Amino acid sequence: MKNAEKTIGNLIDKCKTSFVGSIDGDGFPNIKAMLPPGDRDGIKTLWFATNISSERVTQFRKNPKASVYFYSRRFFRGVMLRGTMEILEDEESRKRFWEEGDEIYYPQGVNDPDYCVLRFTAKDGRYYSGFKSEDFDV
Repeated sequence: MKNAEKTIGNLIDKCKTSFVGSIDGDGFPNIKAMLPPGDRDGIKTLWFATNISSERVTQFRKNPKASVYFYSRRFFRGVMLRGTMEILEDEESRKRFWEEGDEIYYPQGVNDPDYCVLRFTAKDGRYYSGFKSEDFDV
């Protein structure tokens, strides 16, 4: 795919919702709508804030395989990235992605024991546009 990083990066940046996939204990895929990434390094690494107590975190601790999906309803385009998810609980990561207003979700602030950061590292993906799909490596 030509300019995959630019094309897909623009799609990610315009999305207001991310869909994050994990694998449950029975081997079935689970999908959850989440806020868009708090930051990204190209299309290789994406960071999300979430609750440590969430089912998703429990699943990623057991099986780090993950997928993330973004789509443009307006242009009927989408991209799925496949890779692995890490749970970051260190102070540096928590502070880096903390945003004003996050107290709504984490009343104790950046040190709330239920706050963590997920780091997704993509290995490959599939892009859909113009009624065609294309696989690519990241």
